[in-house]
Amino acid sequence: MLSNQTINLKSRAVFFQRALWLGEWCLVGLCLLACNGCVQQHDNQVVVFCALDRVFSESQLADFTKTTGIVVQPKFDTESTKTVGLVNQILEQADRGVCDVFWNNEILHTLRLKRAGLLVPFVLEDAVHFPAEFRCPDGQWYGLAARARVLIVNTNLLPDPAQYPTSFDDLADPKWKGRGCLAKPLFGTTATHFAVLYQRMGSEKFTEFVAQLSANNVGILSGNRQVAADVAAGKYAFGWTDTDDYQVEKLDGSPVALVYPDQAVDQMGCLLLPNTIAIIKGGRNESQAQALVKHVLAGPVESALAQSPSAQFPLDRRVQVRSALLPEDNVRWMTVDWERSVEAWDAANPILQKVFY
Repeated sequence: MLSNQTINLKSRAVFFQRALWLGEWCLVGLCLLACNGCVQQHDNQVVVFCALDRVFSESQLADFTKTTGIVVQPKFDTESTKTVGLVNQILEQADRGVCDVFWNNEILHTLRLKRAGLLVPFVLEDAVHFPAEFRCPDGQWYGLAARARVLIVNTNLLPDPAQYPTSFDDLADPKWKGRGCLAKPLFGTTATHFAVLYQRMGSEKFTEFVAQLSANNVGILSGNRQVAADVAAGKYAFGWTDTDDYQVEKLDGSPVALVYPDQAVDQMGCLLLPNTIAIIKGGRNESQAQALVKHVLAGPVESALAQSPSAQFPLDRRVQVRSALLPEDNVRWMTVDWERSVEAWDAANPILQKVFY
């Protein structure tokens, strides 16, 4: 027979087991309530994948929250791979609704998302104020706050402006062997630039050009920011970069000058690259996404970016602020068929991978 002490011990064990069971179900209930709270909070937020430098974009997103009450959940990425990394995550997790809005600092990879069927058309009432070449005809993406692809020159190494390189072709010129640099052309605006070059040159000439860059000992750096920094430090005489990266060095007092390349009538002109913004298909909060896109394209954001240290170029014709980097003389801008640039990138990428892997 069982003793009373044994019976008491077993009774206590049963009691504690039931208490533990009840506690677990209470915890589950609390988690469910918490999840319901999360869903309600999620209804008033917008998830933004943002490739524009955090130092410039974060304050604009904060202004949107202050104005509308909609909470922004931003995701940023690294300098060297930020656009590609963010786009690949959208492509790989398209069925999970990981992103509502993609704010890109260039255009090529936005067009990749368009081709994949992952952009949602958005009708902007004031779209007519943006140049036709910098907006999608059916509203799947809009361009704003452009930067130019320029040459940055070290004025200590090249004190005479008559000595400055004047074309992107100069990087492949033996005259400048080992003295020029560019960002690795598999990412960011440099990748977009090479896609456009392939589109203009065709396969044969493009392949020759890439080979010439390699033979000319062109420095291949982690990003456009590093290009500007290394030229400013005198490691290279000049390099390809973006206007905002040049401006960082200029404002820091570095010995640098800016050259808008290929301005002769028989040359291709300077490449102007917009930021782009688009709504992602499958996002959980489309109405909040539309509100954010409308806010970014309203005008004050471009004005702020033009006046910021990045000195970006407004595309909205209503914006009266002028970038400090835009010269008084007209710049000859390159003409680009952006919709064809994705196919050009698909063809250019394998050629670049062989040389700049």
